[in-house]
Amino acid sequence: MIIAVLPLVGAGRYGWAGLGWAAFAALFAAVVPTWFIRRGMRRGQWEDRHVGQRQRRLVVIPFIMLSVLTSFAVMLWLDAPADMTAMVLAMFASLVPIMVITVWWKISVHTAVAGGAVTCLAIALGPWWLLLYPLVVLIGWSRVVLRDHTTAQTLAGAAVGALTAGLTFWAAR
Repeated sequence: MIIAVLPLVGAGRYGWAGLGWAAFAALFAAVVPTWFIRRGMRRGQWEDRHVGQRQRRLVVIPFIMLSVLTSFAVMLWLDAPADMTAMVLAMFASLVPIMVITVWWKISVHTAVAGGAVTCLAIALGPWWLLLYPLVVLIGWSRVVLRDHTTAQTLAGAAVGALTAGLTFWAAR
């Protein structure tokens, strides 16, 4: 989702330069975290790429937060376009309540990311992007069918992601 949304906002708002910034942000927000998770799987630290055990997420989420924050700092230092830094800040901001909630409950990160992504797309590129919300529902449904989350966990994730990312993105741009 992150690898799809960042280029849409980057190219849609800033053309080729925005696409370059999107690739940079995606490296820290998606590629590096995926590498960390797969490395942990190879070492037997967690059993799957979704890091299904809540306690183990308490190791993964801070790493992702650090990676995203590193991207944000570099983007600020290099004077990246406002919407691109706002997107990265929105990602970081969403991880804060996700981390806090994860201490006692397994909120859905998948629906949080999806809800936040659709909301940010709508703010950046126009309200028609809200028509993608059925994809958030589909992602939530799949997490419930796979028995990785309850309906409440997916709904909470979508709400936390949409509200936190949306408000942060809107305020930061």
